[in-house]
Parts: sequence; C-alpha cells; structure tokens
Amino acid sequence: MRNKSKYILTLAFILFALSTFAPSAVLAKARGGVVTFRVTIDAPPDNTDTRLWLPYPVSDGAQVIEDVRVEGNQTYHGVYRDPATGNMALYAEWTRPAAERRLVLSFRATVAERAVKDFSAPETSLPVEVEDYLKPTRFIPVDGRVREIADEITRGRRTVLERATAVYDWVVENTYRDPSVRGCGTGEVEVLLARKGGVGGKCADISSVFVALARASGVPAREVFGLRLGAADRADITGGHHCWAEFYRPGLGWVPVDPADVRKAMLAKGLDLDGAEPYREYFFGAVDGQRIVLGRGGRALHLSPPQRDGPLNYFMYPYAEVDGRALGWLAEQGRLKFKVTFEAADRKAAP
Repeated sequence: MRNKSKYILTLAFILFALSTFAPSAVLAKARGGVVTFRVTIDAPPDNTDTRLWLPYPVSDGAQVIEDVRVEGNQTYHGVYRDPATGNMALYAEWTRPAAERRLVLSFRATVAERAVKDFSAPETSLPVEVEDYLKPTRFIPVDGRVREIADEITRGRRTVLERATAVYDWVVENTYRDPSVRGCGTGEVEVLLARKGGVGGKCADISSVFVALARASGVPAREVFGLRLGAADRADITGGHHCWAEFYRPGLGWVPVDPADVRKAMLAKGLDLDGAEPYREYFFGAVDGQRIVLGRGGRALHLSPPQRDGPLNYFMYPYAEVDGRALGWLAEQGRLKFKVTFEAADRKAAP
C-alpha cells in the first residue's frame, strides 16, 4: 500500500460528559459493553486482490471506545482517516491466496444520551468550518423541489433554530416508515420526494430528507451513521444500524434530531401525531444512550485508501471489493457476510 504510515492514526481516548436530560428522569446509567464485528468474504481461493473497509468508531463527548482488537487472516490492516469527513475506517487487504478471508473487530463501547435542550444562548454568525454542510451533494440536493418545499415551510422563520424546527416538524408530519425498504434505505432525496403516496422509507431516507431541506433553508446539517446496542445483555445487533441527523445552531453547536425514530415509534405503537408528541419533542435535540456513532456526514464517498468501484452512497455497513468490484453494501447480498454482536457490561456514569 502506498505510504500507509501517512494515514495510520493512533486514537486518543477522552473522558466523556454525561448529559443530564432524559424524557422522564435524569439518566442514571451509561450503556456499556463489547461490540464485535465478524466479517467473512467469499473470494476465489487463488485471489490476491481482496479489500475490506469497516467503519471505525472513536471516542467523543458521549461515547468512549477502548480495548480495540483486530484479528483475522488478512495480509495487512490499518486505521485510516478520511480527509473529507474526518471519519475513521479499519482497512484490511488479502494479497495472498487463502481458503477463506475473515476479520474480527471488537471494542468496548460506553455510551450516553446525547442531548441539547437549552437553546437560550444567542445565535451568532455561522463559522466558516460548517459552510460545507450547506452545500448540495449527489444525494442531498438543495434546489428544485427541495428548495420549493424548504421556502414554503420556513417562510417567515428568521433564526436558524426556527427554520430547523420548521423542517423537523414538516419531516415528522410528511414522511412515514416503510418496513419493506431494504436496510436503512438509500437516502435519494429527489426520488423520495417524487414518489406518489408520500415520502416513505427507512432512517437513511428520512434523515436525508431532513438534511436536504435544512440545507436548502440555510441551516447546516449532516447525517449521523450509527449502531444501536440493543436492550438485551447479549444480543445479535447485525440489524441495528441506524441513521439520524444533526443541525448546527450557531452559538451553541451541533444539535441531534431523529425524525425517523419518531415515525418508527408511530408505526410500532400505532400512534397518530398527537400520540407521538412525547417522541417528537424528545427527538428534537436528543437521541437515546443506546447507540454509538460510527461516522458523520459524507455521501458519494471515496474511502481512504480509495476504493475502485465508484463512489459509495454512504459508509455505515462493511464494504468490500474483490478485484476492484464491489460485493455490495448489505450482508444479505451474499459474498460479503457480517455479524455484529453486543455483550453488555453496564456501569454507572459519573454524576
């Protein structure tokens, strides 16, 4: 690999601050335990060009990632930073013939609720470093139908917070969760808004609609790609990938929102909008402490090191190529298989 040492980074683990807001009471515990990814790749035994990328979570203000271990029969592996998004990836390659290709990534994660509920600080001007989160991408347009909807729903709203609230309310009221959508969806906003019968999809779809409308309204926004840890002490969480969003409120910082989980609760519990009001209120400014962040932002991606089979829609699932051809972005596509498990080890958070 060309100049691998240029990219490999050593992670520095930091202390995390536990939020004090919860829907009904102060959060008493941080969720913790061991997460394990087990990946196998189906390639011809004599193949010498098999490559794998895995999202690699890092510590931040609400999660600690430690005791990271990598095992397998790969020829080489390293941790790389994507210069465009700042997200990290575990990269592995197999350059020698092998009867099978396998890799195991495990780490201990301790996570807390993320909440921003005090918006009393005055709004300031937008910092230069967030201006990229106002720009369109291949999957996040800000003109055409998106602009029309954004202008309509934010008319008369002057502040960033007012516009973000209007966008969130519109997304909650005008989308629905579609269980038939595969995985987390593709997040193709123009396709979603053009569908007859309403804007239906999964979490990546609904979150992408929020991000597109927010950007078109002058509100910096980005997707957050993560993984739910599950409620059980031991669980298969392979299907636990989840996408939500954040918007930037100047003078305050990034604020989490999860309209997709509002719609998920409505479907699961048979709620109308009135019945869903507690979820709607909570998920504007907070997400629960049952999830880890794998990465933020970035669509139509070129990974680091770069893949060869074209841009990647988003990077939340394991991604692999054999002889430069992608094996797909969901485990059920066959040749790329992965299983994710969680074993809890809850401990009390600092007061």
